[in-house]
Formats: sequence, structure tokens, C-alpha cells
Amino acid sequence: MIAAPQVPDMESIVQTNGAEGAAKKGSPPPSHQQPVLKPWLAAQSLNLVRHTKALRPFRREEFGSGPESPSDGHIQVVNQLMASMRRSLEARAERMNRHVTAAINQPDAGRLLKVVTDKHNAHRWVQSIERIWDFYFELFGQRQSQYGQWLLSCDRIALDCYRTAHVGLGRERSIKAPPPFCYMHTGFGPQTFRRGVRLRKLGQQQNLFPLIQLPYHRLVNPWTLGAVLHEVMHNLQSDLGLSITVPRRIARQLLKEDLGAGVAAVWTRWNREIFADLGALLLGGPGVVASLLDVLARSPEIVYYFHSRGVHPTPLLRPLLSTELLKRMGFTQEAERYRHAWFRIYNNPKSGSFPPVILKTAAKAIRLIVDAVCYQPYAELGNKSLAQVLPFEQKEQRMIEEAAGRLAQGTDPGVVPERFLIGAARFALDNRLARAEAIKENFYKDLTRR
Repeated sequence: MIAAPQVPDMESIVQTNGAEGAAKKGSPPPSHQQPVLKPWLAAQSLNLVRHTKALRPFRREEFGSGPESPSDGHIQVVNQLMASMRRSLEARAERMNRHVTAAINQPDAGRLLKVVTDKHNAHRWVQSIERIWDFYFELFGQRQSQYGQWLLSCDRIALDCYRTAHVGLGRERSIKAPPPFCYMHTGFGPQTFRRGVRLRKLGQQQNLFPLIQLPYHRLVNPWTLGAVLHEVMHNLQSDLGLSITVPRRIARQLLKEDLGAGVAAVWTRWNREIFADLGALLLGGPGVVASLLDVLARSPEIVYYFHSRGVHPTPLLRPLLSTELLKRMGFTQEAERYRHAWFRIYNNPKSGSFPPVILKTAAKAIRLIVDAVCYQPYAELGNKSLAQVLPFEQKEQRMIEEAAGRLAQGTDPGVVPERFLIGAARFALDNRLARAEAIKENFYKDLTRR
């Protein structure tokens, strides 16, 4: 049997190499013996303490001094979240400091393993806080850019929508704060993140206030910003406590009229987008329909496509909800013109992937849904209907048209509500009252000075 070779231990190797090196004639003197373990241990504790301090609260003035900078309310709730997470990190830093001190005094394997385990766990917590800090730093930092005033303008439109909804309620409700916050992000369309939902980009922490994400191509064409009203309505459905009531109301209405469980299930699944589309129209008037068509008018393959699990109404049918509501609001001619234009483009619905029963029952289902969502009272709204909370009639449209003329001329549009300026910009563009760039400049100029 062959014996295993004897492997010398590391200490003997180091001693042997050192003796051989010193014996060589003419070799340079040994360098200064720098200690390694104890300084490294002390540095780990110091690094964590410094990192904890660096994740400091935000200050409002660091994101600009103008009205476009984040509000005190937005800064405050972010700092409160950061402070709660930082307290946990400080506790971890204190524990690690105790273990580091113990390991420096007696560097045995057990104490050293406690240090590196603490270091690993604390680093993961640091990364969680950094993710949140980075997200809001970038979000708030956009307000220092040349687009800050555009985003401020959208904030003011969103705030006007919230005020209108709360003033129109049949009973008082606690007012949510802070208000929606708009930011720019690349992508095809707008998006919103509701208050209280857990966001992956925040490490599954709850979203602190409504976020409205707007692509650059919408901001540069403000007559397309009906999307702001749509995204606000998503948030209002949640903040007003209608997230469960609305889908139940739609399902009950369709089942009551014998449209069948399958049809009711499809339209109920679309409830959030339906509520947002119809609410946006009540907030902004007929011009919002044109803004909706900006999004929906795409290739026939997309418009005629039916997704069995999709949460958005199929694009072919979606504008018909708005034209039905326009009729109920008293804009019969406008509704017919939009409907006629839509079907001039998309005149072959049977070529799509729709279940036949959805197309066959669509007209009746749409009438029932518009009535259920907009014209029936809700306890959450103080026993008012959505159309009563967000009233829009011919006189509001006349305000928009007058504001469109002033916007085109570059004069003060007057006391017109902020949300009406989207329709005013659309009216001015469609009727060629001014160049597109002039309309854009005057739109943001007015909203910024308010």
C-alpha cells in the first residue's frame, strides 16, 4: 500500500521560504510588516457606519428652488420611509460593531464568521435602501431638467382632477396625500402605479403616492395628454374605494340582463380600464376621445386581436364605450362623428379573433356598462353617480373652446380648470387656430405660471 505524501502546513512553508529568501546574497531587505486582519475587521465596521450615514434624507432645495421641484409632502413621505429602513440598518451596524470588536480582541474562527455573516446580511439591507434611494433620487432629479415645468404642468392637471372629484362627492372623505407625481419615462404609452401597491423597483415596498409615468412623445404633444386624466382615474378608483364595487356592478348588470356568465366575465375583467376611460371623458370632455384614439389606432392585427386574459378592452370595442358615454352626456353629434371615423378605418371586425358572442352582444353590453359605471349611485361617492361627481355638459365644452382661442393667441386662458386645457389644446390643433409648437408653448406657459 502506497502511503499518502506528507503535506507540510502553511506555517512551515512560509517559514522555509522566508529563511531561503533571507539567505540569498544581495537580496533587498524585507518590507515593513503591515498587519492585515485587525485593520480589515475595523474597516468593515467603519464602511457600514459611513454607508448608513450616506443614505441621508433628501432636502427639497437640492432638486431646484422653483415650483417644479418636488413638494414638501413628497419629500417628507420618502424620508419617513428611508428613516424607518435606516433604523434597522443602524441596529445591524451596531451589532456588527460589537462582533468586530470581539473578533479583534480574540480572532478565533467563530467570531470571524459572525463578522462576515453580519457583513453579508447588512450589505443586502444596504442594497435594499439604495434601490429606494436611487429610485426617488432619479425621480425627483427630473425636476431639475429642462422638462421640469412640463412635469409640473401635468402635476397640476392631476391635482385639479383630484380636487374636482373630492368636491363633487356627496359626503366628505379623508383627503389622500401627497397628490399624484408625474415623471418622464421611455415607452409606448403612459402608465400609473397606484398608492399603496408594492413595487418591484422599490424592493416590494409600498408605493407612497400615485406615480404617473409619461413618455416624451406625449409631453411634446400636449393635446395627447388625455392620458393623464385616464391614469388619474385609475388612482381615484382605488383612493375612493371603488376597486371592488365597480367590477361587481358591471357583472351584476350584465348577468341581470341575461348576457351570460362568459360575456359578463370578459367585461368585468376589463373594469379598471373601462372606469379610467369613462372617468377621463367626464373629466375632460370630447377632446379626450381623440386622445384615446391616438393610442388605439394601430395595425389591424392589433386592433382586431382579442386576448382571452387581457385586462384592456379589445381595441376595436374600446372607443365605443366613450362614444356611448358622449351621447349620454349630450354630445350626440360628436359621438356619431367619432364612431363613424373609427369604423371607416376598421370596417372588418369579423376578421379578428373575437368570440362571436362578444361581438353579437357588444352594443347592449356597452349601453349597460356605461349606465352602471357612470349613471348609478355609489355609496362610496356619497350616493352620487360618477357623472354627478364629475359633471361635464355643453357649458364646460364652451369654456374649453373659448380657452382654445386664447391659447392659440398666446393670451391668458383665464380661470379655466387645468384639466380643460388638454381639450383646449386639442381643439386649437384640430381647428388650426395656431401652429402646433405655439399651442404647446402656450399650454405649458399657462400651467407653469399658475
